[in-house]
Amino acid sequence: MSTGFEDLLAANAEYVADFHYGGFDGLAHAGIGVVTCMDSRIPPLEMLGLKPGDAKVLRSAGGRVTEITMTGLVLGVQLLGVRRIMVIPHTRCAMAAMSEDELRAQVEQAAGKPAGYLPINVIPDQLEALRRDVAAVRDHPLIGEDILVGGFMYDVDTGRLTQID
Repeated sequence: MSTGFEDLLAANAEYVADFHYGGFDGLAHAGIGVVTCMDSRIPPLEMLGLKPGDAKVLRSAGGRVTEITMTGLVLGVQLLGVRRIMVIPHTRCAMAAMSEDELRAQVEQAAGKPAGYLPINVIPDQLEALRRDVAAVRDHPLIGEDILVGGFMYDVDTGRLTQID
């Protein structure tokens, strides 16, 4: 029976043959929490010189701090060793390239169904959104004043990370 996932299960079998992360405790051993975009051009651990077990990585469309990613950050800070948080959107992001109506129209065309109920939350001004997200994390009562929070922009064409806030 074909499930459509055979290629990925085969790749996983190869991964398992050399697996050496067993027994990790789930803490962020480098003390890092990262919120970044779901874009597959972003390799969060590699771009920061980290390895599995070093950081808690949360992804959202546009790299925005959402209710879900904020919950992850609070858990990371309070229970999993996160001491520094990086919020990292990126250049050439589709969430910042179109209006809400344009992006929704693309979704509707691709799906062949109405999507007016779907909150897309495009980002008209990435830098302003980044500053607001960083402020929201810094001001969250369960994050704590001793946690360092910074906003950065990742360039998908060069790999460069630039601190914005």
